[in-house]
Amino acid sequence: MSVGWRLHTQLMRAKHTHSVGGLGMWQQYGKCTQLERYLETILSIEDWLPHMEVFSDSSLAKARRVFPELTSPGRVKHYAPSPSSAKKKARNSLENIIGSSDQIRATTLSMQNMHHHGSLLVNYLKARREVFIVAKGWQLPQTEGMEFDQYDTPQARWIVVHQNGKVLAGIRVAPTTARCGLHSYMIRDAQLGLLQGLPLDPLFFEAPVADNIWEATRLFVIDDVPAQQRAEVQRLLMLHMAATARDLGADQVIGIVPAVFKRWLKRIGMSAMAVGPTFELDGDKSQAALFNVSEAPEPDTIA
Repeated sequence: MSVGWRLHTQLMRAKHTHSVGGLGMWQQYGKCTQLERYLETILSIEDWLPHMEVFSDSSLAKARRVFPELTSPGRVKHYAPSPSSAKKKARNSLENIIGSSDQIRATTLSMQNMHHHGSLLVNYLKARREVFIVAKGWQLPQTEGMEFDQYDTPQARWIVVHQNGKVLAGIRVAPTTARCGLHSYMIRDAQLGLLQGLPLDPLFFEAPVADNIWEATRLFVIDDVPAQQRAEVQRLLMLHMAATARDLGADQVIGIVPAVFKRWLKRIGMSAMAVGPTFELDGDKSQAALFNVSEAPEPDTIA
């Protein structure tokens, strides 16, 4: 017998006692009447319980996201509400998620939005130090475990691929119209003899200064990325770089890349042309290239 029916039986006995108990039981009967209405509600719910199985699993899942499920006496399992697909899409127009459990994301950081992303910019600069100072041995400024230079200004954007708080890859873009003291952008400063470590003739022509051309620098993928995941991380990084540049009004991006750039760019659906001679950088052949970002695939086309 259910709890509701047991209480209902006791109520009926109380009412019977009232009928033979005189005036002293009348006040108790008034309370019993209120209790009876309450029990009728309970019984109506209990009558429906056997039929609850007809609801689909999806309906139950929605309920469980709002109400806790008792798993054992004294223990409650809570179901956190999941954001709608519309909210997920609106979270960041330049963010793509691969997989379901271990999410790999690409996020475009700026000085204005970095506070929305916790320590991601700090972790990105620390990853740059590990790649360029610790591993490659470049003589670059550093502080508190972070690498930085004169091109990390509010005019720049940083595209970071990350997973569970760990930075996997990154790249920086900045306008060719940038100015900060004596410096403009890296390739132009190299051409003007303001930088050590880069040739004075990285381009076949004078370094461009135009609103529709941005420069990409500090491209890296950390060594810890597994081989089977590396190509996907590279593609995610480059497509988000292109999308970021387009969003900022650029249709071309210039940068120094490995001389085999055409081969790996073709795999991700992007195109570029060589705009400078090959030269050796850290034991690898490198070359300046001009990327056509206006025709690059959208990041959300990644499988």
